[in-house]
Amino acid sequence: MGQSENAVKTQVWIAVSVYVLVAIAKKKLMLTQSLYEMLQILSIFIFERMPINQLFQQTQKQYFKELKHNQLTMFD
Repeated sequence: MGQSENAVKTQVWIAVSVYVLVAIAKKKLMLTQSLYEMLQILSIFIFERMPINQLFQQTQKQYFKELKHNQLTMFD
């Protein structure tokens, strides 16, 4: 967002911190999703109030099935 040296450094450190926290959660909760999938799920459900392990169990089974079902096809 910011373009000053301090803003860029802050953004980099925040990104690294989030990546490390998600990696720790993945290891402690023994989740099967990749870090990329976990970050995508968190970006969608950022303000949901539910335990993190429950969030990843439910979204894997429900949310992505709904996405594929509602996906439009380009060629019939």
